[in-house]
Amino acid sequence: MNITKIPKEQNNPSYFKLNNQLNIPVNGKIPMHKDKEAARAYFLEHVNPNTVFFHTLREKLDYLLENDYIEEEFISKYSFEFIKKLFQKTYDHKFRFRSFMGAHKFYTQYALKTNDNQRYLERYEDRIAFNALYFADGNEELAMDLAEEMITQRYQPATPSFLNAGRKRRGELVSCFLLQLTDDMNSIGRGINSALQLSRIGGGVGISLSNLRAAGDPIKGYEGAASGVVPVMKLLEDSFSYSNQLGQRQGAGAVYLSVFHPDVVAFLATKKENADEKVRVKTLSLGLVVPDKFYELAKNDDYMYLFSPYDVERIYGEPFSYIDITEKYDELVNNPDIKKSKIKARDLEIEISKLQQESGYPYVINIDAANRSNPIKGKILMSNLCSEILQVQKPSIINDDQSYEEIGTDISCNLGSSNIVNLMASPDFGRSVRTMTRALTFITDSSSVAVVPSVKKGNDQAHTIGLGAMGLHTYLAMNQIHYGSPESVDFINIYFLLLNYWTLVESNNIAKERNETFVDFAESKYATGEYFDKYIEKEWQPESQRVRELFEGIFIPTTEDWEKLRDNVKEFGLYNQNRLAVAPNGSISYVNETSASLHPITQRIEERQEKKTGKTYYPAPFLSDETMPYYKSAYDMDMRKVIDVYAAAQQHIDQGMSLTLFMRSTIPAGLYEWKGENEKQTTRDLSILRNYAYHKGCKSIYYIRTFTDDTDEIGSNACESCSI
Repeated sequence: MNITKIPKEQNNPSYFKLNNQLNIPVNGKIPMHKDKEAARAYFLEHVNPNTVFFHTLREKLDYLLENDYIEEEFISKYSFEFIKKLFQKTYDHKFRFRSFMGAHKFYTQYALKTNDNQRYLERYEDRIAFNALYFADGNEELAMDLAEEMITQRYQPATPSFLNAGRKRRGELVSCFLLQLTDDMNSIGRGINSALQLSRIGGGVGISLSNLRAAGDPIKGYEGAASGVVPVMKLLEDSFSYSNQLGQRQGAGAVYLSVFHPDVVAFLATKKENADEKVRVKTLSLGLVVPDKFYELAKNDDYMYLFSPYDVERIYGEPFSYIDITEKYDELVNNPDIKKSKIKARDLEIEISKLQQESGYPYVINIDAANRSNPIKGKILMSNLCSEILQVQKPSIINDDQSYEEIGTDISCNLGSSNIVNLMASPDFGRSVRTMTRALTFITDSSSVAVVPSVKKGNDQAHTIGLGAMGLHTYLAMNQIHYGSPESVDFINIYFLLLNYWTLVESNNIAKERNETFVDFAESKYATGEYFDKYIEKEWQPESQRVRELFEGIFIPTTEDWEKLRDNVKEFGLYNQNRLAVAPNGSISYVNETSASLHPITQRIEERQEKKTGKTYYPAPFLSDETMPYYKSAYDMDMRKVIDVYAAAQQHIDQGMSLTLFMRSTIPAGLYEWKGENEKQTTRDLSILRNYAYHKGCKSIYYIRTFTDDTDEIGSNACESCSI
């Protein structure tokens, strides 16, 4: 083993210079070969000389174990002969990063480094192998399958899982958490402690504040004593800022509030740029929980009543979040014992749009849409930091000493993504998805967040996972299909139908093997068979000849296949309460060298400002003369096309999706038929699009991203029409 001092990186490495040349067209063409040259130079000049060299795999494993870099427990479940075989098979693929950004992201953010952070202890293949061994939990066949799925980049675990799997000193494998607070000081105190603990060990934390009494509500008989939700938001923001995952991830949190909560205007005002520092929240994400009734009132230009959560819980005997506002709205309005105030629904709708223009917030959760399609007993109340997790919860009751009188159920997110480009090339699509389901299920089985008993209980009972996808725009461009076209909608419809089918198959297989289902399976629409009706009442097949060609050779279930699956599920159950969710997966998509999530790219040559290294350029994956016409920027697209794509996927996804809308401050002429001479983005534009997403059945809207025109900007942003 060579442990000599590695020379410092040269001050002006050629790989940054080569990468930057992507931004300088030559004879009207983008010099794509410069990115490959940059990737090669990165390895020759930086990665290779800064990687600790081991003569043998045995020497490497011994060193990593003896120096507390990796855990011994998962390694000891396999013979050394098998481990060597798995590593060899992984290296035999001769994986190479196609882009400088992919390699740079991996080695900067994911590769295991020495304690002084100066040298690399693993290559990409090693991280893959450790992930496979860890998630397979001693099952050699599964370990081999997982290594194959990951080295071919058909499957990508979420960042916390991929980063931490097998490491001795690590954070949790789960991506994020969801908590709800109830209307008492004990719950608030416990919630702040939970935010500290969860932010320290995992990813982001979403917290529902809808149950908290509003400003001016009484406390123990004192009129007008409550301070409302804003002070709690400030406490939570400070908690997240203080706590992070061993310094590797900045603590991050999101808070959700019902649009019918009396503090909703003050809640939104905390994100305004001109907000007083006493109430302004800078790093906390905001989300609104929006029932159908709000859309109805806004459409009719009616007043909307905001109801005291304190009074509602006092009269109905359950927290405010659990009340169906749409169903009981008139009843609540007419009840004189419930304190209420009123505002114009459209005024609030405009405030939402203004804030989205200014900050991108709030996220919007169409809560009735989420619950209408929810096959699980219970109620979905909120979402997470990225708006794709939608699962049922039960409230906890906290004693004065912060112990639990009754432990409810909260949520941890176990996420991973299929890579559409590579999964569509799998020799066995179904086997690939079943393998992914097993990997995610291991994470939920091995996760034990004891510091927050409600999260642990929720995970132990539900075994939830969230398999999603990335690379849609890349796949469409490679196959010369325009994003948002009928063919693209047709494709994503069948793709997610297959993810749904095969995750159901494998969850059913696991339940059968273990003779165990998620808690309350018997009271779900899976157990009654009702969930499967839509797949049995009609045949789901590609509608266009082009999409039929894309799925040629890939099994697509018939109504008879769905009937058989329904019968197996009714007999043996499902192990996983939830299975599918589409995360934004921005960072990890660079490592996969594919477009992020299901949304379109924003630039053909993306310019990223890195803190220490300056500008880095990332060409759209597989950018070429053939694909360029199909790589249209999201900012130049009609967002209804993006919504159409997401809506097609949503009908097969039991949770949600991180649907981002991309807008220009000056909207391209002719893009939206309702625009007149004034092409500047207005609040009306956003309101129309939110309503369109709602009517198409989308359960959530994540960020609104606005591109502000800069006529002085030059480079690739100004030459997207260049040919290669």
